[in-house]
Amino acid sequence: MSYPSLTSLQLQPSDDGSIVHINLNHGRVNEMGSVELKDWEMLTAHLQNSAARALVTTSDKTTRSGKSIFIAGANVTERVDWNVDQVKAHVRWQRATLAALRVAPVFHIVVVDGLALGWGTEFMIAADYRIATPNARFALPETGIGILPGAGGTSELSRIIGPPQALRLGMTGEQIDAQEALRIGLVDELAPTAEAAQERAMALASMAAKRSPTAVGAFKQGLLASLSMDEPSRRELEAQAYELCVDAGEAAIGRSNFKAITRGEAVAWGPRKPLDR
Repeated sequence: MSYPSLTSLQLQPSDDGSIVHINLNHGRVNEMGSVELKDWEMLTAHLQNSAARALVTTSDKTTRSGKSIFIAGANVTERVDWNVDQVKAHVRWQRATLAALRVAPVFHIVVVDGLALGWGTEFMIAADYRIATPNARFALPETGIGILPGAGGTSELSRIIGPPQALRLGMTGEQIDAQEALRIGLVDELAPTAEAAQERAMALASMAAKRSPTAVGAFKQGLLASLSMDEPSRRELEAQAYELCVDAGEAAIGRSNFKAITRGEAVAWGPRKPLDR
């Protein structure tokens, strides 16, 4: 299956389509604006029915002075002549785009080597797993310019790092380094260099890529949806997700190829089946 033509994102799918690598290198500091949002919207929609099991997002953007950039914020310059309604509609679009990416049926791994400010931090928390390098820096500066983090930073960050740390970052705009981000749970792992971080991300992606796309997608959907459920509802959702894998024939493929799978070999899984709820 071919991927959509993207304007701002450098897309590098693996030969079999099981891993999609996105490298960010656009604009002055990888700022996120309308063009980029449209690209992420199209890519996320495509992932729903693709063979991909893993998505890896990295950046090799640097400033003229050599400073590494992940995403240094939203593209506010495009809003200069917008009216209030246009601004509000655009931020709702940002929020919806990241919410859709959050539940895409792939294991999304982000490598942060450089500045992840504002929208950069919000993009990062919409991923499944976050790897940082010593160059990484994180901050939510929005309240200092009369707004607040509006693409998930206000509603979702506390679920990851807890209310006290989320309030600290959002209400002070304090910039933190990778070690502090690891300590409070904003990132999940540290790597010594950008190269090591990317190698680790691709190693994790390769593990996910060998698995059933139906099972990978159903596991993620079931886990995320269960976070807001009571225990009986969580268990019923788990049952539905498990039975989807059985009904789709993936369990039978796993049984018949058990020895090959235990040797680490790839097998031919069926097409992804969505978990209907």
